[in-house]
Amino acid sequence: MFSLGLDTMNTTTLMIAIASAVAVFATIISLTLPYLKQDELAVRMKSVALERDKIRARERARLASEKNNRGKKAIKTEPKAYMKNLVDKLNLKTALADENTLLALDQAGFRGPNPLFIFLFLRFVLPIVFFIAGAFYMLVLADPKHGMMTKLLVSLISAYAGFYAPILFVKNKLKARQQLIQRAWPDALDLTLICVESGMSIEAAFRRVSEEIGKQSIPLAEELVLTTAELSFLPDRRTAYENFSKRTGMETVKNVVTALVQAERYGTPLGAALRVLSAENREIRMMAAETKAAALPPKLTVPMILFFLPVLFAVVLTPAIMQASGSGF
Repeated sequence: MFSLGLDTMNTTTLMIAIASAVAVFATIISLTLPYLKQDELAVRMKSVALERDKIRARERARLASEKNNRGKKAIKTEPKAYMKNLVDKLNLKTALADENTLLALDQAGFRGPNPLFIFLFLRFVLPIVFFIAGAFYMLVLADPKHGMMTKLLVSLISAYAGFYAPILFVKNKLKARQQLIQRAWPDALDLTLICVESGMSIEAAFRRVSEEIGKQSIPLAEELVLTTAELSFLPDRRTAYENFSKRTGMETVKNVVTALVQAERYGTPLGAALRVLSAENREIRMMAAETKAAALPPKLTVPMILFFLPVLFAVVLTPAIMQASGSGF
């Protein structure tokens, strides 16, 4: 009986000892666990900082490469010293250039004094080159039966073509650039309206739209960036808007610029005006697409007559001709 009580007491003491040990172990773990646990926030912030440094280094390298490429392009487009000397000595700026010439170059995307020097140099040199080429063709390669007046007339026409070749080139560039701007202009107005109604200023809206619209139209993005810079630095905001209209030379842009100037002067709500102008520009783009679609049938008439109908007649009549030949007719 005594031994049974002793065993019971030993068992109880053992259980208490085990429970005490477990409690002590749990207390030690609970007290030391915060010190042993790794700071996940610090690790995550460190990883974010490292990734940010990588992105920063990558962006710096990209910007450096773009800057070098722009420098190379600027070096390539910069006129040579002999071009500037020739233009200055002959005073070609006064003889061959005016405000319309500078405006056309700006609207075509050729900004600064360097494109003007190249343009004037080409307008002076190309007539001579074309005249020599025309005279060489008429005197050496053409039929010798042509008279001297005919040869001289062809040479003069060649020189005239060389004189107007730079103008035609600039006009084609201007037209292509305006088409690129016109295609993306309604979308740019929609994005500007969203930015303005969300509480952005017009400068921030143009900056944001230029980032988004650059994938669709690089010329429009460039014009918006220039307008943003002028709005930030020019004392008169109206001048910045008018410069934007002059650089594009488009009636749709001029209407928007007029609305912006009125909003700046009279404090009228800009969102309502932009909404109306955006709808009008979308309608203009749709009308242009419908006009092109309506012009397709007349344009396809001649190719169908020349290429499609002969093949159709051959396919339809060939079995009949073979049958008629086989029956002895």
